[in-house]
Amino acid sequence: MSINWVMIHGQEGFFRLPNEELIIASPPRTSISLQPLGSNASRERFSIQSSAGQIYLTNQRIVYVPAPQTKDFQSFSAPLLNVHDTHVTAPFFGPNAWLALVQPVAGGGIPASLPAVQLKVTFKEGGAFDFHNQFERIKERMQQAVENTQASGRGARNLDMSAVHLEELPAYSGPQGGTSSAAPSSEPQAASPQDYHSGPETEAEPAEPLEPPPDYEEVQQQSVAEALEERLRRDS
Repeated sequence: MSINWVMIHGQEGFFRLPNEELIIASPPRTSISLQPLGSNASRERFSIQSSAGQIYLTNQRIVYVPAPQTKDFQSFSAPLLNVHDTHVTAPFFGPNAWLALVQPVAGGGIPASLPAVQLKVTFKEGGAFDFHNQFERIKERMQQAVENTQASGRGARNLDMSAVHLEELPAYSGPQGGTSSAAPSSEPQAASPQDYHSGPETEAEPAEPLEPPPDYEEVQQQSVAEALEERLRRDS
Protein backbone atom coordinates (compact mmCIF):
# COMPACT_ATOMS: atom_id res chain seq x y z
CA MET A 1 0.00 0.00 0.00
CA SER A 2 1.33 3.43 -0.85
CA ILE A 3 0.16 7.05 -0.75
CA ASN A 4 0.71 9.48 -3.64
CA TRP A 5 2.68 7.00 -5.75
CA VAL A 6 0.21 6.71 -8.63
CA MET A 7 0.84 8.68 -11.81
CA ILE A 8 -2.40 10.51 -12.53
CA HIS A 9 -3.86 10.72 -16.03
CA GLY A 10 -6.57 13.31 -16.66
CA GLN A 11 -8.85 11.27 -18.93
CA GLU A 12 -8.20 7.70 -17.81
CA GLY A 13 -7.75 8.40 -14.11
CA PHE A 14 -4.20 7.05 -13.79
CA PHE A 15 -1.39 5.57 -15.86
CA ARG A 16 -1.35 1.78 -16.13
CA LEU A 17 1.53 -0.48 -15.16
CA PRO A 18 2.90 -3.00 -17.72
CA ASN A 19 0.22 -5.61 -18.53
CA GLU A 20 -2.25 -3.86 -16.22
CA GLU A 21 -5.92 -4.08 -17.17
CA LEU A 22 -8.84 -2.20 -15.62
CA ILE A 23 -11.51 -4.53 -14.25
CA ILE A 24 -14.04 -2.16 -12.65
CA ALA A 25 -14.30 1.48 -11.53
CA SER A 26 -16.63 2.88 -8.88
CA PRO A 27 -19.04 5.80 -9.32
CA PRO A 28 -17.41 9.21 -8.76
CA ARG A 29 -18.83 9.95 -5.28
CA THR A 30 -17.00 7.14 -3.49
CA SER A 31 -15.28 8.03 -0.22
CA ILE A 32 -12.26 6.47 1.48
CA SER A 33 -10.79 6.27 4.96
CA LEU A 34 -7.42 4.86 6.08
CA GLN A 35 -6.90 4.48 9.82
CA PRO A 36 -4.51 2.63 12.16
CA LEU A 37 -5.77 -0.57 13.75
CA GLY A 38 -6.97 -0.75 17.35
CA SER A 39 -4.15 -0.05 19.82
CA ASN A 40 -2.00 1.55 17.11
CA ALA A 41 -4.53 4.37 16.71
CA SER A 42 -3.56 5.92 20.04
CA ARG A 43 0.15 6.20 19.32
CA GLU A 44 0.10 6.88 15.58
CA ARG A 45 -1.57 10.03 14.26
CA PHE A 46 -1.97 8.61 10.78
CA SER A 47 -5.25 9.31 9.00
CA ILE A 48 -6.19 9.64 5.33
CA GLN A 49 -9.72 10.55 4.28
CA SER A 50 -11.56 11.74 1.20
CA SER A 51 -15.30 12.30 0.88
CA ALA A 52 -15.41 11.86 -2.90
CA GLY A 53 -13.37 10.16 -5.60
CA GLN A 54 -13.14 6.88 -7.52
CA ILE A 55 -11.66 3.51 -6.63
CA TYR A 56 -10.37 1.33 -9.46
CA LEU A 57 -9.77 -2.42 -9.51
CA THR A 58 -7.19 -3.76 -11.94
CA ASN A 59 -5.62 -7.18 -12.38
CA GLN A 60 -2.69 -6.01 -10.24
CA ARG A 61 -3.87 -3.51 -7.61
CA ILE A 62 -6.58 -1.24 -6.27
CA VAL A 63 -6.20 2.49 -6.91
CA TYR A 64 -8.11 5.40 -5.40
CA VAL A 65 -8.01 8.92 -6.82
CA PRO A 66 -9.69 11.60 -4.66
CA ALA A 67 -11.68 14.46 -6.12
CA PRO A 68 -10.41 17.02 -5.70
CA GLN A 69 -6.81 16.06 -5.05
CA THR A 70 -4.94 17.88 -2.30
CA LYS A 71 -1.29 18.47 -1.57
CA ASP A 72 -1.34 15.78 1.13
CA PHE A 73 -3.53 13.22 -0.63
CA GLN A 74 -3.30 12.70 -4.37
CA SER A 75 -3.71 8.93 -4.69
CA PHE A 76 -3.75 5.60 -2.89
CA SER A 77 -2.77 2.18 -4.24
CA ALA A 78 -2.26 -1.33 -2.92
CA PRO A 79 -1.21 -4.61 -4.60
CA LEU A 80 -4.04 -7.15 -4.58
CA LEU A 81 -2.09 -9.66 -2.50
CA ASN A 82 -1.53 -6.99 0.20
CA VAL A 83 -5.28 -6.66 0.79
CA HIS A 84 -6.83 -9.07 3.32
CA ASP A 85 -10.05 -9.83 5.25
CA THR A 86 -12.29 -7.99 2.81
CA HIS A 87 -16.04 -7.77 3.38
CA VAL A 88 -19.03 -5.53 2.72
CA THR A 89 -21.09 -3.89 5.46
CA ALA A 90 -24.72 -3.04 4.71
CA PRO A 91 -26.16 -0.77 7.43
CA PHE A 92 -29.90 -0.14 7.82
CA PHE A 93 -29.29 3.54 7.13
CA GLY A 94 -26.60 4.88 4.85
CA PRO A 95 -24.62 3.45 1.93
CA ASN A 96 -22.77 0.14 1.84
CA ALA A 97 -19.07 0.10 2.56
CA TRP A 98 -16.18 -2.21 1.65
CA LEU A 99 -13.69 -2.89 4.45
CA ALA A 100 -10.24 -4.47 4.32
CA LEU A 101 -6.91 -4.73 6.11
CA VAL A 102 -4.02 -3.53 3.97
CA GLN A 103 -0.31 -4.21 4.40
CA PRO A 104 1.86 -1.17 3.55
CA VAL A 105 4.81 -1.45 1.18
CA ALA A 106 8.26 -0.18 2.11
CA GLY A 107 8.61 3.56 1.50
CA GLY A 108 4.96 3.95 0.56
CA GLY A 109 4.21 6.85 2.86
CA ILE A 110 2.70 4.80 5.72
CA PRO A 111 4.47 4.85 9.13
CA ALA A 112 6.82 1.88 9.41
CA SER A 113 5.44 1.08 12.87
CA LEU A 114 2.05 0.14 11.38
CA PRO A 115 1.95 -3.50 10.21
CA ALA A 116 -1.43 -2.86 8.57
CA VAL A 117 -4.13 -0.20 8.32
CA GLN A 118 -7.89 -0.42 8.04
CA LEU A 119 -9.33 0.59 4.71
CA LYS A 120 -12.96 1.66 4.42
CA VAL A 121 -14.44 2.52 1.04
CA THR A 122 -18.01 3.88 1.12
CA PHE A 123 -20.01 3.49 -2.10
CA LYS A 124 -22.46 6.40 -1.88
CA GLU A 125 -23.89 5.63 -5.33
CA GLY A 126 -23.91 1.83 -5.03
CA GLY A 127 -21.64 -0.88 -6.38
CA ALA A 128 -20.03 -2.20 -3.17
CA PHE A 129 -21.03 -5.85 -3.67
CA ASP A 130 -20.10 -5.83 -7.35
CA PHE A 131 -16.67 -4.39 -6.52
CA HIS A 132 -16.16 -6.97 -3.75
CA ASN A 133 -17.11 -9.92 -5.96
CA GLN A 134 -14.82 -8.77 -8.75
CA PHE A 135 -11.98 -8.23 -6.29
CA GLU A 136 -12.29 -11.73 -4.83
CA ARG A 137 -12.40 -13.27 -8.32
CA ILE A 138 -9.31 -11.45 -9.57
CA LYS A 139 -7.34 -12.01 -6.35
CA GLU A 140 -8.07 -15.74 -6.53
CA ARG A 141 -6.79 -15.85 -10.12
CA MET A 142 -3.59 -14.06 -9.07
CA GLN A 143 -3.01 -16.37 -6.11
CA GLN A 144 -3.34 -19.38 -8.39
CA ALA A 145 -0.84 -17.87 -10.82
CA VAL A 146 1.64 -17.12 -8.01
CA GLU A 147 1.36 -20.68 -6.66
CA ASN A 148 1.97 -22.15 -10.11
CA THR A 149 4.95 -19.85 -10.68
CA GLN A 150 6.47 -20.81 -7.32
CA ALA A 151 5.90 -24.50 -8.06
CA SER A 152 7.82 -24.13 -11.33
CA GLY A 153 10.83 -22.71 -9.42
CA ARG A 154 10.68 -19.28 -11.03
CA GLY A 155 9.59 -17.40 -7.89
CA ALA A 156 6.64 -15.06 -7.39
CA ARG A 157 8.63 -12.03 -8.55
CA ASN A 158 8.86 -13.54 -12.02
CA LEU A 159 5.10 -13.77 -12.41
CA ASP A 160 3.98 -12.92 -15.93
CA MET A 161 0.90 -10.75 -15.43
CA SER A 162 -0.18 -11.24 -19.03
CA ALA A 163 -0.65 -14.95 -18.25
CA VAL A 164 -3.07 -14.40 -15.35
CA HIS A 165 -6.50 -15.68 -16.34
CA LEU A 166 -9.07 -12.86 -16.00
CA GLU A 167 -12.15 -14.21 -17.74
CA GLU A 168 -15.17 -15.67 -15.99
CA LEU A 169 -15.47 -19.45 -16.01
CA PRO A 170 -17.86 -20.62 -18.76
CA ALA A 171 -21.38 -21.24 -17.54
CA TYR A 172 -22.54 -24.84 -17.55
CA SER A 173 -25.03 -25.38 -20.37
CA GLY A 174 -25.69 -29.13 -20.17
CA PRO A 175 -25.44 -31.71 -22.97
CA GLN A 176 -25.53 -30.21 -26.44
CA GLY A 177 -27.98 -31.90 -28.83
CA GLY A 178 -27.23 -35.41 -30.06
CA THR A 179 -29.49 -38.44 -30.33
CA SER A 180 -29.76 -41.42 -28.07
CA SER A 181 -27.88 -44.51 -29.14
CA ALA A 182 -30.23 -46.86 -27.28
CA ALA A 183 -32.27 -49.17 -29.51
CA PRO A 184 -36.03 -48.71 -29.40
CA SER A 185 -37.85 -51.27 -27.29
CA SER A 186 -40.32 -53.61 -28.96
CA GLU A 187 -42.41 -53.83 -25.81
CA PRO A 188 -45.43 -51.51 -25.66
CA GLN A 189 -44.98 -48.69 -23.19
CA ALA A 190 -47.70 -47.46 -20.87
CA ALA A 191 -48.86 -43.98 -21.64
CA SER A 192 -48.00 -41.32 -19.07
CA PRO A 193 -50.27 -38.41 -18.12
CA GLN A 194 -48.04 -36.11 -20.15
CA ASP A 195 -48.99 -38.06 -23.28
CA TYR A 196 -52.56 -36.80 -23.07
CA HIS A 197 -52.77 -33.16 -23.92
CA SER A 198 -54.74 -30.81 -26.07
CA GLY A 199 -53.52 -28.50 -28.75
CA PRO A 200 -51.05 -29.02 -31.61
CA GLU A 201 -48.32 -31.53 -31.07
CA THR A 202 -44.84 -30.13 -30.68
CA GLU A 203 -41.51 -31.85 -30.40
CA ALA A 204 -40.41 -31.81 -26.79
CA GLU A 205 -36.98 -30.32 -26.25
CA PRO A 206 -34.59 -32.04 -23.83
CA ALA A 207 -34.69 -30.44 -20.41
CA GLU A 208 -31.40 -28.93 -19.33
CA PRO A 209 -30.21 -29.49 -15.77
CA LEU A 210 -30.88 -26.58 -13.44
CA GLU A 211 -27.44 -26.84 -11.82
CA PRO A 212 -23.98 -27.86 -13.06
CA PRO A 213 -22.64 -31.25 -11.98
CA PRO A 214 -20.65 -31.49 -8.73
CA ASP A 215 -17.14 -29.95 -8.75
CA TYR A 216 -17.73 -28.33 -12.15
CA GLU A 217 -16.12 -25.01 -11.15
CA GLU A 218 -13.17 -26.76 -9.47
CA VAL A 219 -12.53 -28.75 -12.65
CA GLN A 220 -12.64 -25.58 -14.74
CA GLN A 221 -10.25 -23.77 -12.39
CA GLN A 222 -7.86 -26.73 -12.42
CA SER A 223 -7.88 -26.66 -16.22
CA VAL A 224 -7.00 -22.95 -16.18
CA ALA A 225 -4.18 -23.56 -13.70
CA GLU A 226 -2.76 -26.45 -15.75
CA ALA A 227 -2.84 -24.35 -18.91
CA LEU A 228 -1.03 -21.50 -17.16
CA GLU A 229 1.57 -23.87 -15.71
CA GLU A 230 2.20 -25.36 -19.15
CA ARG A 231 2.66 -21.86 -20.60
CA LEU A 232 5.12 -20.91 -17.87
CA ARG A 233 7.03 -24.17 -18.49
CA ARG A 234 7.35 -23.40 -22.20
CA ASP A 235 8.55 -19.85 -21.50
CA SER A 236 11.16 -20.95 -18.96
